[in-house]
This record gives sequence, C-alpha cells and structure tokens, in this order.
Amino acid sequence: MSRIVYALLATLTCLVLLFGYRTSTQVVLPTTAAPVTSPAPSGAGDGGGTAATSSGLQDGTYQGSTVSTRWGPVQVQITVAGGRVTDAQALQQPSGNGTDEQINGYAIPVLDGEVLDAQSAQIDMVSGATVTSTGYLGSLQSAIDQAQG
Repeated sequence: MSRIVYALLATLTCLVLLFGYRTSTQVVLPTTAAPVTSPAPSGAGDGGGTAATSSGLQDGTYQGSTVSTRWGPVQVQITVAGGRVTDAQALQQPSGNGTDEQINGYAIPVLDGEVLDAQSAQIDMVSGATVTSTGYLGSLQSAIDQAQG
C-alpha cells in the first residue's frame, strides 16, 4: 500500500513540475523595424518623384537596400502613387532550397499585403518566416525612407 502512495506522490510531483516549466518559445515581435544604416544601392528609386503629399511620400518606385539574412538576401521595392504605397514586392528573397521556397511562397504575399494595409513599415511579421520577415522589414524601411525624401 505504501508503494502505491509513493508512486502517486511522485507522479503528482512530476506533473506539477512539468506543467510549471516555462519554455522559451514565447516570441516577442518588434513593433517597428530597426533602422537600416547601409546606403541604398545605386539606381534605387527612380528619381522622378513629385512633390511630397500630405503622407510625406513622394510618388515613384523605390528599392530598399538589400538586407543579408542567414538564409539569403532580402530586398523590397515599393511603388508610391498619390502619396500612398500602391505596390510592394520582394525583389530578392531566400530561395536556396525547397523549404525556403515553400515558406517564402506563403510569407512574401502576406507581407506585401500588410504593407498596403498599413502604409508603413509597422507591419506584423509572419510566423514561421521570422528571418525573412526581419529582412523584409529592414529593406522596406529603407525604401520608405527614400520615398520620404
């Protein structure tokens, strides 16, 4: 009888410890992109922007700087018309293997849509594509900085 009591107490103790253990899988997402300090590549932006509108963005097409990530480079291009971002697309993205292509095939269109909705670099990152999302945000901020003149 005492063996049963000890087994139940040991099991209960293990369960309490197991459910009380805090894992490190909780992720805190940044709310803003880190500033990109590298200069934009030559030819970035079309240089034919018009006067800034109330949003502060000049019309034109702007290429953000290429951000190196551990899976490969990421570069974003935006198009501004009427002072609003009307198009955002990744010119470069990690594509070294099938997994990269699968993840980015889903993540990049989501990020592009987020830019059009937010009209800024303050967008949500895509879960499962953290590295690409971080590179995307850095390049996007660079392109927006150019559009602001």
